[in-house]
Amino acid sequence: MHTTALVLFSGGQDSTTCLAHALSRYERVETLGFDYGQRHSVEMQARRQVLAKLRADFPAWNRRLGEDHVLSLDVLSQIGGSSLTEDVAFAMQDNGLPNTFVPGRNLLFMTLAGALAYRRGLQVLVTGVCETDFSGYPDCRDDTMKALQVALNLGLDLRLNIETPLMWIDKAQTWDLAWQLGGQALVDVIVEDSHTCYEGDRSHRHAWGWGCGSCPACALRAKGWERWQAGRKR
Repeated sequence: MHTTALVLFSGGQDSTTCLAHALSRYERVETLGFDYGQRHSVEMQARRQVLAKLRADFPAWNRRLGEDHVLSLDVLSQIGGSSLTEDVAFAMQDNGLPNTFVPGRNLLFMTLAGALAYRRGLQVLVTGVCETDFSGYPDCRDDTMKALQVALNLGLDLRLNIETPLMWIDKAQTWDLAWQLGGQALVDVIVEDSHTCYEGDRSHRHAWGWGCGSCPACALRAKGWERWQAGRKR
């Protein structure tokens, strides 16, 4: 029976929903963020605000919410070539992937999360990767996560579980999952305090939250919100 978890927590909609999911299931939950030179570095501020709101507004979760960790991964910005780490326009590449793809990012994230879980005595890694509403990133696929779980367990001589609560649901269902987990209070935290926009825009407020409204991340979040709202009105 697993009782502890480490949530890969960026401060965005997906990882906030995953954190709520973990807090509803496990007795001790810690969080991990990565500073990798991302253009939307405002998410590092957003994650602190979201954590503070969850502690203040959800007393039962506050008792379970443990230490927050941030690791630096500057090597990803040194490799470059991604619109998330360089000031270039969002575009599709010749290989069919958008240039928002940061090669190796989730592979490094999960490896370091496994190492931290080893040191902290945590049993489950929770991440918001998804195959249903994603941009084709190969490191978000279910097969990748299953392979990583096998590799981490072999390399660390542990029985870590990688949990992916959003893997088979779309953005509208992700909004609905947040509602189920924490009601309007959690939806309000996600709208007001989480950050998804690739441009790092916190000057434009929409019904679904803050962002430029036109980057791929904003478009996906907005579309999911609209579909969720339409479904609730039926």
